[in-house]
Amino acid sequence: MGVGAAGRDRPTLEQVAARAGVSRATASRVINGSPTVASHIREAVLGAVQALGYLPNPAARSLVTQRTDSFALVVPEPTSRVFSEDQFFPALIRGVSQELEAADKQLVLMLASSATSHDRIERYAMAGHVDGVMVVSMHGADPLPATLARMGIPVICNERTLGASTPPYVGVDNIGGAAAATRHLVESGRQRIATIAGPQDMIGGIDRLTGYRTELRGSRRRSIVALGDFTRESGAAAMRQLLDDDPALDAVFVASDLMADGALRTLRQAGRQVPDDVAVVGFDDIELARYTEPPLTTVRQPILDIGREMVRQLLRLAAGEEIEPALVLPTQLVRRDSA
Repeated sequence: MGVGAAGRDRPTLEQVAARAGVSRATASRVINGSPTVASHIREAVLGAVQALGYLPNPAARSLVTQRTDSFALVVPEPTSRVFSEDQFFPALIRGVSQELEAADKQLVLMLASSATSHDRIERYAMAGHVDGVMVVSMHGADPLPATLARMGIPVICNERTLGASTPPYVGVDNIGGAAAATRHLVESGRQRIATIAGPQDMIGGIDRLTGYRTELRGSRRRSIVALGDFTRESGAAAMRQLLDDDPALDAVFVASDLMADGALRTLRQAGRQVPDDVAVVGFDDIELARYTEPPLTTVRQPILDIGREMVRQLLRLAAGEEIEPALVLPTQLVRRDSA
């Protein structure tokens, strides 16, 4: 079943205003993102919008806003993470930018690492400054995508959300990719296979741990788990923890290449040879993976294609077309010297 425009018989702006106890003009100003409305009034109006399921009339909005030919990419991460050594975000942004440029559209990059920035983005989108929104790297049950969708704003995510309401998304086969990595270690004869899992408030972290555990369960091996946050430092610390917990471990599946690079450094410091003593497999296949010591066996996810497909889906949704609620791209095991 596709995802498309809202149906008829939807609540009116007058009903929203009446429920919030404000005038129609005030309700309209809130919905159109005016910063001059008092916060308690704005909360009352937005509460009424959510309670009634009100969707702004696209035709009425266009009389004021028109088409902007601009689309927002929202990243709920601090600047230090987006512009760090993690090559995932630059690759994703490049894919999004290339596809929007080909369609003669403009990219608006917005970072949203706090509740205040979420409110700012809601106001910006509701005011009609963009024709649609892409949300990536979500943590927990982030309410932003569902809130924007309820406002009638086309929204695409880069993974399914953890909340009850899931907007359409473009993701990858995290479970299958992690299972393939773990299976490779099992089939190579490794007996004590650990994992450095990603954050458990993110779909990527959750699903990659699930794939690892599912594959190990089938091989009758026990799981050995340490947690990281997709940074190099967390991978190094988690590897130290794993060596303390089980000095005899002979393989580790790491849920991101950057964490795997940190794990490789810890193993070198501990005098462990890779892959002779400990085999290592990462996840992402960012450019760094080819230049680690030794080069990293990893699971390739098509980061550029994720960005491109998000734009294609969003453009269709913004044009009023129906789209599939979930587009899941395949992963591929890339064998190099570390495993």
